[in-house]
Amino acid sequence: MEKIKNKRILSGIQPTGNLHLGNYLGAIKNWVNLNNDSECLFCIVDLHAITTWPKFDDLNIASREVLAGMIASGVCPKKNTIFIQSHIPEHAELAWIINCVSRIGWLNRMTQFKDKAGKNQEKVSSGLMVYPNLMAADILLYKATHVPTGEDQKQHLELTRDIAHKFNTDVGSEIFPLPEPVIQGPATRVMSLRNGTQKMSKSDISDMTRINLIDCNDTISEKIKKAKTDSGDFPVDKMELEERPEIKNLINIYASISGKNIEQVVENFSSTGFARFKAELTEILINEISPIREVIRELMTESQELDKILDDGSKKASLIAKPVIKEVFDAIGFNKRRDL
Repeated sequence: MEKIKNKRILSGIQPTGNLHLGNYLGAIKNWVNLNNDSECLFCIVDLHAITTWPKFDDLNIASREVLAGMIASGVCPKKNTIFIQSHIPEHAELAWIINCVSRIGWLNRMTQFKDKAGKNQEKVSSGLMVYPNLMAADILLYKATHVPTGEDQKQHLELTRDIAHKFNTDVGSEIFPLPEPVIQGPATRVMSLRNGTQKMSKSDISDMTRINLIDCNDTISEKIKKAKTDSGDFPVDKMELEERPEIKNLINIYASISGKNIEQVVENFSSTGFARFKAELTEILINEISPIREVIRELMTESQELDKILDDGSKKASLIAKPVIKEVFDAIGFNKRRDL
């Protein structure tokens, strides 16, 4: 894993209820490894969550669930700044300015919008269209130098860099750094257990498509047993995986948790087949998730303590955000606000 020292890292996660394996392996587990190397800010992005308007959960409870999952996974609130996006009004303020900096043509090239909107682009919220601009605001508001991201979000980070460069050029001042991506581990994008071409998601109707961090051991076992593979034998080399997405996904999950690389996993199981592989995958998943599940359940009974952590995080984040928005306001000629 890339070592990043003396840098400021910003990453976010939506409060969409129970965390799943994709959240854990694709984001949170990597955040833990950054704890001691950099200044880290982790944002629970509830403004992003409402782009699916009006289908949203109780965001207060969902935000606590995300925080509990982060802490249970090893993210230390004393070492890092953890906060809720909507508690810092400067996110929305900078997002509007970025809406004016960003170009329609740039947004039209964003493949995630096309994937999420599908054939209903005329009916989805405009918030979904400008989602990448809000993401850019989240990053630039804290002058983050690095952003842990999966391959599917890398295009959004490139847009953030374009926006930062254009803003700096237009105002004649290097206000924003150009953030760099940090892509870590073999399972940066965990796919559905039933369709290896679709990302693991809470929004999927079937719960069998994902491993939730609060799933009991028997449920984990059943989901892996029924996880889709194909009619072929276990692959004998890494090249085979490119044409076999479901198997590739399961092997990526195994590699990410075990610490082995893809080649080692393939070599270990190529002569024994799927039965032994799924049995061992189930075992390491249970060993990884069980302690996390128990801590989440315990933490969710301490709502006041979780709220205090989020309040403290918001205060720390605000100390960074306010001077940056003032710098932006001054650069574009807005009248001074008394609270800045």
